[in-house]
Amino acid sequence: MKKIRIIGLVLAGITATALCPTARSAGWQEVAVYPSSRQQENPAVCGNTIVFQQLTTAGWDIYGADIADIQNPSPFIVAQFDDDQINPAIYGDIVVWQDNYYGDWDIYGLDLADPCTLLAIGAFDYDQTNPAIDGNIVLWQDNYYGDWDIAAADISGSANPPPYFEVTPFLGNQRTPDISQDMVVWQDGNEGDFDVFSTDIIDTENLVHYLVAGFDYDQNSPAIYGSTVVSSDDFFGDSDIFAADISIPGRPWEYPLTSLSSFEKNPDIDGHIVVWQDDRYGNWDIFGYNLSTARQFRITDEPHNQVNPAISGNVVVWQDDRSGVWNIYAVELTGEDVAFCTGGIEGDVNGDCKVDFADFAEMASHWLEDNRQFY
Repeated sequence: MKKIRIIGLVLAGITATALCPTARSAGWQEVAVYPSSRQQENPAVCGNTIVFQQLTTAGWDIYGADIADIQNPSPFIVAQFDDDQINPAIYGDIVVWQDNYYGDWDIYGLDLADPCTLLAIGAFDYDQTNPAIDGNIVLWQDNYYGDWDIAAADISGSANPPPYFEVTPFLGNQRTPDISQDMVVWQDGNEGDFDVFSTDIIDTENLVHYLVAGFDYDQNSPAIYGSTVVSSDDFFGDSDIFAADISIPGRPWEYPLTSLSSFEKNPDIDGHIVVWQDDRYGNWDIFGYNLSTARQFRITDEPHNQVNPAISGNVVVWQDDRSGVWNIYAVELTGEDVAFCTGGIEGDVNGDCKVDFADFAEMASHWLEDNRQFY
């Protein structure tokens, strides 16, 4: 275990320059969260708070912004130390990130409501990277044993560092974890290509691991909300976005959200909305999918690149190179594109706001009851 860094840190306010809103046909206003000539990457969002990494003269640091008034964000500094702090994640007031202060990557965190003590969450020998957080559980990928595994820590107590446990003590590489309540997902290379697996961590002594998506080729970058897992999938020869219902963990039902010849990747999900980056028009844009209405919609139509989206509620954030360097942008989605289905979708026979095999089965049963035949 490494030495714990105790700090006295006050969140510093930053005066933002012009917000550069961009109109869109749907009426959404895209806002640069903290316009800067410095690189900004890897945004995450929870409620009214965005966090991201920004390149400074001393390396990468973690910044944030309060977007309670999304047209006038209030930026602040989260972690500004020697060397690099990157890949932030956030839940409530807790921000976590990977940090190479000691020469390898470790996982640290900070409570924005009490920012005087760093949390040394995963500060071990070798590398701990790619943190994720939901509730009191922080996940990361860890190469302590020579390959990548998934580890986790419960930060609900007062211990610093908190107790941790192994989620995937397997051969091969397990990477890019995500979590929703007690369900954890990750991409797993144990079978030669990457598949998506899940486990319920409510009983950490008796973890059962389930296959979520295991087609040929790779399934990457899973994200989870409730019982829905989304990932990018190379099944059709390029990268598409698939979703899987894991409400019965051992019997996942997987279906494509996109199946174009272009590339769609880096999905995220919150509630009934999925977002991802998409190059169908020749550059990277952000697209969305409403799971309750089974409809896609375009979020950005600016002729530069928008990548690495994240979503919380109806707020979507991403990194954007329209100013010549990567900056973080945000938008609040409104209107029928993101409305939760209240019925009336063509083909939705059973009224569950989805058009799927269950609708076909119910329709077929009615035909058979009427003594009709299929040819």
